Amino acid sequence: MEKIGETLAKQPHSNRVNLDELRQAILADREVADFISTHHLTQEQIKLSFPKFNQFLIERARFRNQDADYIAKGYEPVLTMNEGYADVTYLETRELVEAKKRQDIKNRVILIGLPSNLKYISTDDIDLGDPNRIEIYNYLNSYIKHLEDGPQKGLYIFGSFGVGKSYLMAYLANRLSAKYGKSTTLLHFPTFSVDIKNAINTGKVKEEIDQIKQAEILVLDDIGAEQQSSWLRDDVLQVILQYRMQENLLTFFTSNLDMKGLEEHFALSRSGDESWQAKRVMERISYLSKEIHLQGGNRRH
Repeated sequence: MEKIGETLAKQPHSNRVNLDELRQAILADREVADFISTHHLTQEQIKLSFPKFNQFLIERARFRNQDADYIAKGYEPVLTMNEGYADVTYLETRELVEAKKRQDIKNRVILIGLPSNLKYISTDDIDLGDPNRIEIYNYLNSYIKHLEDGPQKGLYIFGSFGVGKSYLMAYLANRLSAKYGKSTTLLHFPTFSVDIKNAINTGKVKEEIDQIKQAEILVLDDIGAEQQSSWLRDDVLQVILQYRMQENLLTFFTSNLDMKGLEEHFALSRSGDESWQAKRVMERISYLSKEIHLQGGNRRH
């Protein structure tokens, strides 16, 4: 193989001058100079490294100028040592790292039967226009802060239509994901009740129930708005709640009904009064959660 010096000797004088100027420009670059100094490169190592130094400067310019032909989007070129001479590698930018963190947070918020925009609820989206809402907002923040201090109950938030119950639960889910890396499943219970009945035909009822009951953190949204059935109450909901109670898994609820009203809802049956069965379910809900009343007007209008 022909040496670099031999190759340059064959070049026209003007070309050799241009190459000398290029080398001087490369060596004058602060990052290249710092790299040479930091790694104590010998003249031979510097000579071997020139192609990589040149590549680095070209790629760095493309990166900084955000050129369309820069293929390593989100990655910044840096100089590294590789078997005795310089090489170019690519590191994630701070912006890419932050974007991935934000996406990881969103991925840990699992929505079933609910709008995707709930993954993006933040403090700015919470209307703190009345004392009751501020009180519950502060309660949630205190809850988040002390989550890992010891076992805690979930919350049962009830209030009128459109008062913002789901928004507050989405805010809680996003904060728990960001602060603790927790995964939260927000499940619209009326939609789930229809889906689980349809799952009978596919033989996947147990699979659907297992997925929900084992969620790290579970929010049963709009419970009490579903069409009540003994099978849904006893063979689905109670199985989910029993498992979560035994495993001490955080469980939250939102509803238009207070706990007393939800118990009356569960007691309704085509076969007559089923108050005892309703009490069994409510015993588990009250064990898992603390009841809070969210007041206010319908914010959907």
